[in-house]
Amino acid sequence: MFETRPDRDAEVVLVGRSNVGKSTLMREITGHSFDTGGSPGVTTKPNHYDWAAEDFVITDLPGFGFMAGVPEDVRERIKTDVVRYVEANAERILVGVLVVDGKSVVDIIDRHSGPDEIPHDVELFGFFEELGVPVVVAVNKMDKVDDRDERLDALAERLGLYPPWQQFEETLAPISAKRGSIEPLEAAVRHHLHEAGRDDLFKFF
Repeated sequence: MFETRPDRDAEVVLVGRSNVGKSTLMREITGHSFDTGGSPGVTTKPNHYDWAAEDFVITDLPGFGFMAGVPEDVRERIKTDVVRYVEANAERILVGVLVVDGKSVVDIIDRHSGPDEIPHDVELFGFFEELGVPVVVAVNKMDKVDDRDERLDALAERLGLYPPWQQFEETLAPISAKRGSIEPLEAAVRHHLHEAGRDDLFKFF
């Protein structure tokens, strides 16, 4: 199902749970509309948006985690596919963007933390790090969050980053994709593109 990737050497991937606003963010970055459903779990295959001249592709990977009406084995398969895709293309991925819902992410992480369970978001964050892929956490829907700094500090802590969160502006980017407010993410992605010697890709962010 993931064989549709254009043959490009540089890539930025978007990953995250269902319904965190990945497709909205993708539209905001590319200016291009993709099939997004009103219900979670509608994106079941990667959406690629590519530029041949720059040898560059942005990929929105399917959402994982709980989805109403989607059987557990299908949910597990999607998550496995996402992990395999990232692993297979790690050498080409310049930045992994982990999109989370600023309002609920801390509660979700806490609900799924236990001796036998690593929350998906924490696991993926660590997975990118293990693969040596720079990761930016796009903390979306921040327009709905009142205790902004507390919430971001709590998230930083759960990802193993010591608060205050402001020390990690290359890693934590509070945004509101629906409102078109994604500057912190663009700045963080540019930082990593610059480190990779790809300032030519700044025009996309």
